[in-house]
Amino acid sequence: MRDLRIVFMGTPDFAVATLDALVQNKYNVVGVITAPDRPAGRGQSLRQSAVKRYALEHGLKVLQPTNLKKENFLEELRTLNANLQIVVAFRMLPKVVWDMPEYGTFNLHASLLPDYRGAAPINWAVINGESRTGVTTFFIDEKIDTGAIILQEECAISKEDTAGTVHDQLMVLGANLVLKTVDLIAREEVRVKPQKELKTVKTAPKLTRENCEINWSLPGSKIYDHIRGLSPYPAAWTTLWNGEESIYLKVFGARYTPQEHRSPTGQIVPYQKIRIAVDGGWVDLEEIQLPGKRKMASREVLNGLKLDSNAHVR
Repeated sequence: MRDLRIVFMGTPDFAVATLDALVQNKYNVVGVITAPDRPAGRGQSLRQSAVKRYALEHGLKVLQPTNLKKENFLEELRTLNANLQIVVAFRMLPKVVWDMPEYGTFNLHASLLPDYRGAAPINWAVINGESRTGVTTFFIDEKIDTGAIILQEECAISKEDTAGTVHDQLMVLGANLVLKTVDLIAREEVRVKPQKELKTVKTAPKLTRENCEINWSLPGSKIYDHIRGLSPYPAAWTTLWNGEESIYLKVFGARYTPQEHRSPTGQIVPYQKIRIAVDGGWVDLEEIQLPGKRKMASREVLNGLKLDSNAHVR
């Protein structure tokens, strides 16, 4: 068995589950690399990452470099004398970092590679209506999410799932897969395989204001997938036009009902909720948020919002 000295790199809650699994299983984590503290909230006070909070609570050494190529950071990283690095939801590493440890640097990615390489694999799998996704461990190389695969494990996606529920499933699945991967490395039993060269690869680009906007001209089932694929974060959004007033809405929950109708696309029709006519049926907005307000059921919003007969979204 190899005597492993592990440096862990990660930032959000998704990464904490894996770090906790390593700690609880008594692996020797000699250092944790995470993002610098950032201003957050109305007061813009500095907020620590979820990984930093966990690491400090468990007495782990924490490094927070702003530049991964700076010599002072690289020297501090070398002094940790790690022989394995594990990356979960961090950022792209320069070769001088990922090539440093003797047994390599591997990444946990929340998709079944080679599909959904990129920044938002969980969201895009749900947005695209996939029935399955999974997690992959792979050794990092020069390109993004292209390295040799160590292990993969699948997870089903139901039509009721959101990005949030899939995130929580993959967080646990991924932590367990990392433990299996580390065990293989410790036992010198790793057998990697190169990623398949597919003619078309589904990608997972960064989420932006533009690609989070709801396109009401799409079929209703696609709109529903778009909304659940962005819930609870960052949330799909639309503009509701009520007479001369335009209202920005974040949409966290919806239902799609297939049904033939003659209403124009985007028209809001009388109903207990905000019901919108779409191609192939109706989309009912269930949980929404107005600017400066808390999340509310759409029926609550209707109690204080009188809709014009021509109210619509676009």
